[in-house]
Amino acid sequence: MMELLHFILFIVFFLSVNVLLPYLVGSIPFGLLLTRLFTKTDIRKIGSGNIGATNVLRTGNKLLALTTLILDAAKGFVFLIFAKYFLVHIGTRPSSFDNENELLNLLVYGFFAIVGHCFPVWLKFKGGKGVATTFGVLITAVPWAALVAAVTWGVVAAVFRYSSLAALCATAVTPLAVLFIYGSMPALVTLLIAFLVFWRHKDNIKRLIKGEESKIGQKK
Repeated sequence: MMELLHFILFIVFFLSVNVLLPYLVGSIPFGLLLTRLFTKTDIRKIGSGNIGATNVLRTGNKLLALTTLILDAAKGFVFLIFAKYFLVHIGTRPSSFDNENELLNLLVYGFFAIVGHCFPVWLKFKGGKGVATTFGVLITAVPWAALVAAVTWGVVAAVFRYSSLAALCATAVTPLAVLFIYGSMPALVTLLIAFLVFWRHKDNIKRLIKGEESKIGQKK
């Protein structure tokens, strides 16, 4: 009986640390909180209704949009840094795990942080698109792939002026960059992240095809 209880407690603790905690960190709706605090408006009633930095920019407050971008990205890397340098010392991860396992662990943590951003429990699971949080995860876990994604985003955004198109292109090349630089298993996790980001952009994809998507800096 005691062994069963210990096993149940272990499972609860394992899920809390590996799934629930990164999910809750990722689900903090910074865009909504900041716009309510500083503009007294509900960002969900502006533009696309999204809580991310691109929609915050449509309020005309560039500083607020930049702050949202940074904080949403921080949701992707703060917990990963915590996991990388702290969880080992409290015994939830063996101190001798190899780099490949560490990388996979970080990406899995990051995946659930992105899920939290996209589907926050506080907002009836209606959240952001996950781009900034994804970049925060990538820059911590797979920095060279993050650089490839950032350059791709910058080039596409500069040429076409569509934030969504730039995000989709950057997301699409990321699993390939991870595959060539870090290996197949990390690439598989980033592929799952890419599918999630593409799913959250399904409406943007439809508008891009119809030529109805708003450009960067354009009020919707």
